Amino acid sequence: MKSNCQHLWNNCLNVIRDNIPEPAFNTWFAPIVPLNYTDRVLTIQVPSQFFYEYLEDKYLDLIQQTLYREIGEGTILNYRILVETESNTAVELRGESKQYSPSPVDKGIKKKVSTKVPSPFDRVETSEFDSQINSKYTFSNFFEGESNRLARTAAEAVAMNPAKTAFNPLFIHGNSGVGKTHLCHAIGSSVLEQYPRKKVLYLSAHLFKVQYTDARRFNTINDFINFYQSIDILLIDDIQELSGLEKTQNTFFHIFNHLHQNNKQLVMTSDCAPMDMQGVEERLLTRFRWGLTSQLERPDKELRKTILQNKVLSDGLSIPENVIDYIAENVTENVRDLEGIVVSLMAHSIINNREIDMNLARRVMEQSIRFERKKVTVQKIQDTVSEYFNVKKELIQSPSRKREIVQARQVTMYFIKKHTELSLSQIGVQVGNRNHATVLHACNTVKNYIDVDKNFRFDLEEIERILTS
Repeated sequence: MKSNCQHLWNNCLNVIRDNIPEPAFNTWFAPIVPLNYTDRVLTIQVPSQFFYEYLEDKYLDLIQQTLYREIGEGTILNYRILVETESNTAVELRGESKQYSPSPVDKGIKKKVSTKVPSPFDRVETSEFDSQINSKYTFSNFFEGESNRLARTAAEAVAMNPAKTAFNPLFIHGNSGVGKTHLCHAIGSSVLEQYPRKKVLYLSAHLFKVQYTDARRFNTINDFINFYQSIDILLIDDIQELSGLEKTQNTFFHIFNHLHQNNKQLVMTSDCAPMDMQGVEERLLTRFRWGLTSQLERPDKELRKTILQNKVLSDGLSIPENVIDYIAENVTENVRDLEGIVVSLMAHSIINNREIDMNLARRVMEQSIRFERKKVTVQKIQDTVSEYFNVKKELIQSPSRKREIVQARQVTMYFIKKHTELSLSQIGVQVGNRNHATVLHACNTVKNYIDVDKNFRFDLEEIERILTS
């Protein structure tokens, strides 16, 4: 079957090559991979959505005439598009037909689209409109800090009085994981609670462009536009994904204008500010700036601690305050990383049947995220241990055998070995000119105490926190 499909497609390529310039052929037809030919449907794989749109826009007549000539009248072309999403799913869409009038059976085949690309029009006919709002994301669990105060305040104002504030559209931008999607769903949840008769819709810009392309292929573009123009509050995530898609932008432009002029609320998110967006028409960018543009920045340490404490509380976990502080100090990029660390700690604690402590937190973080260890020097170790145990540094260097001095000396050796590249002999020189056997004995003694003495283990965790903070 595969060889027959390849043979048929090669025959088509020979005809197409004779009718277009060689550069155009190499760009738009050489990358195509024939996959299957069954029941008059030829399936080919193309690299991207843009690739698919370009072929249908520029070469539809040539492709269709070639298929009819080489394979047979009524041949249907099916595109398999590699969609760049987190799950790397593929979407299948039928090519447009200008000459062939399919039978009712063929019409059924032509309109069959992968269930991974839901059609919004199906929802219009249902008794209850599906807003696609995730109710777990609310304002009550979106914690406020300096980094997000403006965006959160504006979002709450929009939710209280959609389309009746100056924040229309509300354009929120920021790096991944700082809470843009959370705010969108929080707005949607709040509006639905206060105004249950309003039509609220949340979707990604990626899904919007796939639905638009589908509507063009099946000649349902008017239904598509009418559907979106009926929305009261449109929440569209990652609007930057419309970059470079001229026809999709043009349609969204008209939808935007209709909604705005009819006092409907628009909320958009992006990974960058409108002025930094590339490949988006200026007339759209000016509309993005009509209302309020607000940035969500990386959460500061206090906000990160608040998020962690509430996550721990909601999950019913028991995590020491020093561990929470350590995580908040080192996981700085976004909220998703913070929540991911807590989930990983919980999993390790349950599977290994052990309490969550600093050592477990450190190991989990090293496996989960990239963070730079702050350089710990011999001098810093000596100062920290001396201060923590309230033992003068000169006594740690001395030959004294008093218990508290010996303990401080051994801990000093242990941390120098852990945080530096010094050999045992070099460590001995740094701590009162001891030999390497003394250093080895000290390190082993400390490790043994960690396993059997809970208070001693706590002391070392505190010293570790001070050293790395």
